[in-house]
Amino acid sequence: MSRGCLYGVGVGTGNPELITIKALRIIQSVPVIAYPASETGNSFARSIVAEFIQGNQIEVPIVLPFKLEKSAQPAYDEAAEQLAQHLNDGRDVAVLCEGDPFFYGSFMYIYDRLSPKFDSEIIPGISSVMASAAMIGIPLTYRNDVFIVLSGILSKEVLKEKLKAADAAVIIKLGRNFTKVKQVLQELGLVERAKYIENATRENQQILSIDEVEAETVPYFSLIVVPSQGELRVRS
Repeated sequence: MSRGCLYGVGVGTGNPELITIKALRIIQSVPVIAYPASETGNSFARSIVAEFIQGNQIEVPIVLPFKLEKSAQPAYDEAAEQLAQHLNDGRDVAVLCEGDPFFYGSFMYIYDRLSPKFDSEIIPGISSVMASAAMIGIPLTYRNDVFIVLSGILSKEVLKEKLKAADAAVIIKLGRNFTKVKQVLQELGLVERAKYIENATRENQQILSIDEVEAETVPYFSLIVVPSQGELRVRS
């Protein structure tokens, strides 16, 4: 019996119309679908493509703690063992991933464990970075700009150092890090350029200036876009 293939399927940022035709084909054809889920059983990745999932498919929730103080590695170990059983039995497995599987995607940890043993294929998805720029309607970069993606978890000193060296930036993983990030933007004179966005491409999407954001309401999966001034430099 031939082994199954492991698919990492990017499902984008929330709007099901933005998944690729190939992602749709894989989702509807594989016998096993896995996805990250919270400890309460909710899965944002699954919710994006729920209308496309067939009723006869095996579903494997990968329950993750989603808390910084808890390690998710045991959950990935357990999920990899479970998915390996399906693959060894000849069943193809699609692991759904918000955004793109290889851009801060939870799928990477499954891939690291299983790709040395099984055939694997990645179906790219629209990342939050690209989707947010499109929703805000501001080009990220021009010509030879240096563009950087930073995690809001980084220290204030590191954030400031990296932002100074870039022409454009996106800062992800905000949540309780928002106040720190805002302070850095203020110190670098970037507040007016920056835009805040949460739930990009979804019905409850919000785009705000930095000063309009209430820090205590900022979700972890929100981000700040600091677009390039490249075109302004060209025109001047």
